[in-house]
Amino acid sequence: MKKTIKDFDLKNKRVIIRCDFNVPIKDGNITDDNRIIESLPTIKYAIDKNAKVILMSHLGRVKTVEDKNKNTLKPVADRLSELLNQEVLFVSETRGSFLEDSINNLKSGEVLLVENTRHEDLEGKKESSNDQELGKYWASLGDIFINDAFGTCHRAHASNVGIGSNLPNGIGFLVEKELDVLGNTLDNPIKPFTVILGGAKVSDKIKVIENLVTIADYILIGGGMSYTFLKAKDIEIGASLLDEDNINFCKEMLDKYPDKIILPIDSVCSKKIDSNEECSLKFITDLNKDDIGLDIGKGTVELFEQYLNESKTVIWNGPLGMFELEQYQNGTKKICECLSKLDSTVIIGGGDTAAAAISFGYKESFTHISTGGGASLEMMEGKILPGIDVINDK
Repeated sequence: MKKTIKDFDLKNKRVIIRCDFNVPIKDGNITDDNRIIESLPTIKYAIDKNAKVILMSHLGRVKTVEDKNKNTLKPVADRLSELLNQEVLFVSETRGSFLEDSINNLKSGEVLLVENTRHEDLEGKKESSNDQELGKYWASLGDIFINDAFGTCHRAHASNVGIGSNLPNGIGFLVEKELDVLGNTLDNPIKPFTVILGGAKVSDKIKVIENLVTIADYILIGGGMSYTFLKAKDIEIGASLLDEDNINFCKEMLDKYPDKIILPIDSVCSKKIDSNEECSLKFITDLNKDDIGLDIGKGTVELFEQYLNESKTVIWNGPLGMFELEQYQNGTKKICECLSKLDSTVIIGGGDTAAAAISFGYKESFTHISTGGGASLEMMEGKILPGIDVINDK
């Protein structure tokens, strides 16, 4: 087991907490503060234990000076001040004497947020490449490092692996919950265990399929990736998304696990990907050359529900249609509805799946909604996450 924030005496210590404040911001306003709210238990714990709290996070990508000016964490500092009901000091720098002085002047129980760590990517990608000098410098600003940013645990960055390699370290409550729920479920799922996979490309999910097909009882496949599996069965998929490089992989999986991999039987199709374009429901064997499959149909929803209703454990990663457009939301929405009624362990992978579930009003309906799409995906692949691996064991 990894050390947690509870394993340290935080009183009067400079505690660096790596959070995931990579939130959507439009015209200076945060449009979804879920990730900020998820970080509050760890931050409040550090405040209550009289730590000098130093928060770090990335926001977007920084490749140009314009990105640097646009991707600032100032709105996050303002929102955190409201949520914590105390001032969060914001330092608009990632290094230098002003940052150092501001940290040295912190009193116990006070909170400081450092500017977007990816500002260090502008010249040489120092954050994203885990530059050793930068990691050591940031570590010199604190006494203890706590990683509470599950969404970046699959990346070796200076602000997680770099700092963690140079300080006594542990995980925060958010990361602890992610590891407990997702990790334990993958290690010991209650059967029957069903995996739902969607999203665009087969290539994004190859390792997940290879790992989970030996553990799960069923894998229900929808979304854009399902059409490559259907093509592997010599079914006409029209102009639907095709991952041509992985047709042979799909054939191999279907040949090896014909009773485990469940594919759509109908599809909501259109001639164009457009919100104003007319769409129609077709059996999966009736697609024309110019049809684009953009959602699972009613028959597929009912088929998937048969498996889900019998399941004791369900993990879902990837939406089942182009849910960004209203006429292609039904499949994803109906499966959310089905899962919300189950008396089972239901885990929603992060990223688009979490965004869809939350936008449809199912934020509180499942056992767990992961805060990290890429990180949860790599856990499902059976990989070791570098942001977790660097943390010391108890």
